Amino acid sequence: MIIAIFPNTSKKQSKNLAVGIQEFLSNNGITVVAEDEEAKLINAKPISSIDPKEIKFLISMGGDGTMLRLAHKYDYLDAPMLGINLGHLGFMADVPIADIYPSLQDLINGSYKVHERVMIQGETLHGERCFAVNDIVVHRAKNPSLVEIAIHVDGNYLNTFEADGIIIATPNGSTAYSLAAGGPIISPDLEALVLTPISPHTISNRPIVLTANQEIQIQYLSDYDPIEIRADGLAHHNLQTGDVFRITRYPKNFKLISLLRRDYFSTLRTKLGWSGKLR
Repeated sequence: MIIAIFPNTSKKQSKNLAVGIQEFLSNNGITVVAEDEEAKLINAKPISSIDPKEIKFLISMGGDGTMLRLAHKYDYLDAPMLGINLGHLGFMADVPIADIYPSLQDLINGSYKVHERVMIQGETLHGERCFAVNDIVVHRAKNPSLVEIAIHVDGNYLNTFEADGIIIATPNGSTAYSLAAGGPIISPDLEALVLTPISPHTISNRPIVLTANQEIQIQYLSDYDPIEIRADGLAHHNLQTGDVFRITRYPKNFKLISLLRRDYFSTLRTKLGWSGKLR
């Protein structure tokens, strides 16, 4: 078995933890690979030395942002990802430092599920493309005032939002920026999308949940400076006045490992600080 580990070197404890994880996995007969520039530092093999198709698991060490960056950088890898949380508010990276080795043992023993989560992709009229695990955000950028954005769904006019922007989030991303903007939490296994306006001028504008297979067309109407598009906070494109941006379902899913010792709702309670009690 081959497992790739990706320590976030901006986190102080990441390197030492990666060395310990490499030793633990090696002692269990597992070949450990890492990015070429990091491999020697943690006694792993360089990822370029093996066939990527032979990698069974990816282990991300950081937070949700680290996992998103890996999903974009290594989009050609089809292996599911386990997240070890070295940050703060992590919904995907839900393995705490104190539980690393029991969690790795669960992984080796097969005590896990792989959840395939919906992803989305976007394309401009000029052929610029991006994809997202969490969300695609259309934002007013440096414009000092609200902008007008027209939305069509499967060719049918939905609404023109006068707002700071629009978030199109997957269920996986419903607990990220969309949640902060007032969007609903969507169970991550649903095949759906949520369209959440950012600070809309009209208070009757509310988030709307769509099916994952619907096509969303976004047109920038205001005669202002270009607005920007960001996919998972990473990929960046601009929209000029009159431009149309098309969002559809991405042909592959994001594969996330969920250990049987945890469940999604307990993660929600912990990360969101819910304190309700059973009566």
